[in-house]
Amino acid sequence: MDISGNLLGGPPPTLLPSQREAESALSLAGDPALAAARFPTYSAAWAALAERALEHGNTIEAYAYARTGYHRGLDALRANGWKGFGPIPWSHAPNRGFLRCLHSLGRAAAAIGETAEADRIRGFLNDSDPEVTQVLGEF
Repeated sequence: MDISGNLLGGPPPTLLPSQREAESALSLAGDPALAAARFPTYSAAWAALAERALEHGNTIEAYAYARTGYHRGLDALRANGWKGFGPIPWSHAPNRGFLRCLHSLGRAAAAIGETAEADRIRGFLNDSDPEVTQVLGEF
């Protein structure tokens, strides 16, 4: 008997499809803005922009980049069967752009004093996959 599934009958994990052309553009561009301009629905490009902005202390820009990638990611999740809840595993590489945007949005929200939003995002990350904060850290 296999008991590895969700015994409570929750939704299956959402697994976003790979975007090979966008992935390649991001890795080759050197500047994530070029990849975001060419592939505006690709959350990983927005995540890279948000993370770079946070590294340079540009919190408001990071917030804007992360929110853009977050919304693009929500669109992709919904297009792939996500109903607004359920696992979004970090272990599935194409999900990481969205999860990185969500994490960066939480970091930026916390930095500007948007405590309620930061708390909501912590919960969303934990519900999606607790591994995200293990890998990317708390905020």
